Amino acid sequence: MTAPKNRYDLAELAGAFGDLGTLIPFVAAYISVVKMDPAGILLAFGSMMVIVGLVYRTPFPVQPMKAIGAAAITQTGALASLTAATVMGAGIVTGLIWLLLAATGMARRLTRWVPKAALLGVVMGLGFSFMLEGTRMMAQSPWLGAALLAATLVLLARSRIPAMLVLLVVGGLVAVLEQPALLSELSAIRVAPRLPSFAWPGLTLDDLWIGAIFLALPQLPLTFGNALIAITEENNRLFPDRPVTERRVAFSTGLMNLWSSAIGGIPMCHGAGGMAGHVQFGARTGGATVMLGALLLAMGLLLADSVALIFRLFPPAVLGVILFLAGVQLALASKDVGGEKIERFVVLATAALAVWNVGIAVVFGILAFHAAKRGWIGV
Repeated sequence: MTAPKNRYDLAELAGAFGDLGTLIPFVAAYISVVKMDPAGILLAFGSMMVIVGLVYRTPFPVQPMKAIGAAAITQTGALASLTAATVMGAGIVTGLIWLLLAATGMARRLTRWVPKAALLGVVMGLGFSFMLEGTRMMAQSPWLGAALLAATLVLLARSRIPAMLVLLVVGGLVAVLEQPALLSELSAIRVAPRLPSFAWPGLTLDDLWIGAIFLALPQLPLTFGNALIAITEENNRLFPDRPVTERRVAFSTGLMNLWSSAIGGIPMCHGAGGMAGHVQFGARTGGATVMLGALLLAMGLLLADSVALIFRLFPPAVLGVILFLAGVQLALASKDVGGEKIERFVVLATAALAVWNVGIAVVFGILAFHAAKRGWIGV
């Protein structure tokens, strides 16, 4: 059977923005806190999204690596050794690790140790964590967040109306009303074409070492659970006519991190929550990621110095709604758990731990499942 071709219609365009809830906050923080070049970040994301959308032909996401991002953003003032260069060093180390896992076949073999119940728990926990983070963001403007969430749910029941595009328009209007000077600042934006510089020659061995120890290695368990196991299962469940393998996902993760670090970008992965967000708002093919990638490419090449200002058009309440509904979509994927008590226990316990730490959740799920099956623990 021939896999469907990419579509470039209104539904795909609406679904393209379903992952903004993680993209915008992390990118904005990297630019403002870590002082990274927005041109490199956006060019890396844009080019990878276009390629991934054309190759996978599903709404396969390209996201910031969250553990690395959180550490870099929160500790860049506390630890003088964490700089933009160490972030790029972490990208090189991450890329090499995932290329090694793909080339040796270890990515596929490792995932075979993860039982179905543990996988479902990870997916459920990721969904919970997205919903909790979305709730926190909506809580910054509770009445607005509640109204936008209710309106979006109503629009999602009407397939002819692109809920995401309506949400973004309303969010932009709210941002302008709350920040009267924003409109005049936006009108002053001018096109300023430029390319990012090649970053590798400026990196040192210390950048690679610190990036590996403080950023890349702590990220590995999260990437393994969310951006390898969960995304592969989610893609193949939603789009069985366009399946992916763990080896292929690991390979693309490695390549895109090497490319991103080379042009001054940030570590990236394929997160299951990103696909959930794209699908929730209408995406069904790779056309969604191609269109979003093209937009980010244009911004990176022509408007890089104005990105932080443009992002102010997306209030936290809007991003919170997007994150919350992506979490709902993701958590619903765990509904097919088996009826055995031990499987229900592994799903729920793994989900609870995944809200805290996905890497620990994966390890717990594997050990608890096999230990209970052998009678080593009781529930």
